[in-house]
Amino acid sequence: MVEPSLRSSRLAIAAGLAAAIAIGGGGFLLGRSTVPRPEPAATLPPPAPAPTAEAPVPADDILRRSDLIALGAAAADAATSARDLPAQAAAVAGKRFELDIPFGCDGPAPETSELPMRWRYDAAAGALRVHVAPVSWAPTEWWAAPPAAVEALEGFWIERPWSSSETCPARAEPPAAPAEADAPSPPVGGETLGIAQLITPDTPRQMQRSGKAYEAVVRMAGDAVAIDRGLRLRLSGRIGRFPDGQPVRCRDGGGPHQRPICLIAVSLDEVAFQNPADDALLATWQPTADTPAGDRLRE
Repeated sequence: MVEPSLRSSRLAIAAGLAAAIAIGGGGFLLGRSTVPRPEPAATLPPPAPAPTAEAPVPADDILRRSDLIALGAAAADAATSARDLPAQAAAVAGKRFELDIPFGCDGPAPETSELPMRWRYDAAAGALRVHVAPVSWAPTEWWAAPPAAVEALEGFWIERPWSSSETCPARAEPPAAPAEADAPSPPVGGETLGIAQLITPDTPRQMQRSGKAYEAVVRMAGDAVAIDRGLRLRLSGRIGRFPDGQPVRCRDGGGPHQRPICLIAVSLDEVAFQNPADDALLATWQPTADTPAGDRLRE
C-alpha cells in the first residue's frame, strides 16, 4: 500500500476546505434569498374633516311655526347671555316661511268686541265676519336711538310661543280651586315673540297697513265654522333683516327673570284667513301686489 505523501495530503485538505466554504456560502446566499422581506407600510388616506357644529340649512327648506319659535328661543338665549346670535340661526335671513296663527279659539266674539283678532257669524246676513288687526310697534320700543331708515314696524304676535301646534289648544276641564297656600304664581302675561315688517321711506304704500285691519265678509252656513277650532291666520313670505343685518331683534322683557321680547324681521307675500274645519281659504291678500287699494282680496 502506498502511503500518501505530505504534499498530496495538504492538497486534499485544502480542497475539502474550499468545498465546505463554497457549500456554506451558497447556503447562506440561498437562505437570504428565501427569507421574506417585510411589506412596506400601507399609506393611509388622510382623515375626513370633522363635521361642523352648525350644518347649513338646505336652501329649499321652508321655515314653519316650530322653526320660527326655535329661532326666537335662540335669539332670546343669546340676548340673555350677551352673546351674538348663532351663525346657523343668523343664516335663515332670506329663506321662505309659512306661519299659521290660530285665533278666535274661544268662539265667536260679541258684536261690540274690540279684540284685534276676532270672528263672529252674522245669522241675519248669513255671513261670517272676520277682523284681524296687525300690531304696530314704535321704533323707540326697540332702539334707544332708532335708525333713521326705520319709520315703523308692523306685524303679528305669535301667541303661545311655547307650542309648535298650529291649532287651537284643547279645552281642559278647570281644576279645583287650590288652597291659598298651594295657589300657583300668577302668569307673567304679555307676548314674547312676533314677526314684523320694517317700514322704511322706500317701502311701497301697498305694503303699509298704517293701522288698517284685514277684514272679510264670507257668505256661508252658520255651522261651517267649528266653534272650538276657531280660525287661522296664514302668513307667508321671507325672513328679513334688521339694520344690523340680523333676522331677530330682542329687548328686555321686564327684568333678568323675565324672557326677552323678540321680533323676527319678515317680508310678507301673502296674508290669508283659513277655516280649519275644512281647510278652505276664506280670503287672501297679497301685500306686495301693486294695487291702488293695497289689497288683493279673494272671497
